[in-house]
Amino acid sequence: MKFGVIVYPGSSGDADCYHVVENVLKEPVEYIWHGNNSIGEVDCIIIPGGFSYGDYLRAGAIAGISPINQGIIEFAKKGGLVIGICNGFQVLLEAGLLPGAMLRNASLKFRCHNNNLRVENSNTPFTNLLKQDQIIDLSIAHGEGNYYCDQETYKELEANNQIVFRYSDLDGNVLDESNPNGSIGNIAGICNKDKNVLGMMPHPERSAEEILGGTDGALIFKSIVKWWQEKRGGSNG
Repeated sequence: MKFGVIVYPGSSGDADCYHVVENVLKEPVEYIWHGNNSIGEVDCIIIPGGFSYGDYLRAGAIAGISPINQGIIEFAKKGGLVIGICNGFQVLLEAGLLPGAMLRNASLKFRCHNNNLRVENSNTPFTNLLKQDQIIDLSIAHGEGNYYCDQETYKELEANNQIVFRYSDLDGNVLDESNPNGSIGNIAGICNKDKNVLGMMPHPERSAEEILGGTDGALIFKSIVKWWQEKRGGSNG
């Protein structure tokens, strides 16, 4: 399985994602420059965290219309796997691949710490190695992670099982106190209706090795590989 990591001016999580794929998953991976018009031959696109284009205008706005963007949209519409992490989630919203928008954190402060998440949907290409309602521990690092959508969209997200992660406490309780940014419904990650595009604010690549304090994040990347292998009939080519 081959991964492609998008590189924008201001990306800071691209090297971390590349490292996880190459050294933890042991899968082929390449960088994809934001100025390219095509993504090339890959099976999964990772849009990393960082501050693409300096977060000018608003987070993810310029990346959402960058030259590589049309290739990402076409890839996703054909069923290709796309995971957007932190700024990558913001880019997916700006590109229209996921519904909703990001606001400044309710505290108006940059939040950088570990946070518990409750798995809301374990039946996606990104979560099949996780259990329903499992509590995982991932790090967050963002100033605009306050996910917002109108009530009609929120009801659709719930009805279609598109809410993949919610911020929770260690016991899985979804509380205001466990919400680090004010996101509606404590949402930490959502997917599209076809379940092949995931946006999440926490950073799984920063929790993929024991040396980093935990491996919960590795299960997300390993789920992608497992799904792809099963779709290809067990082939890893």
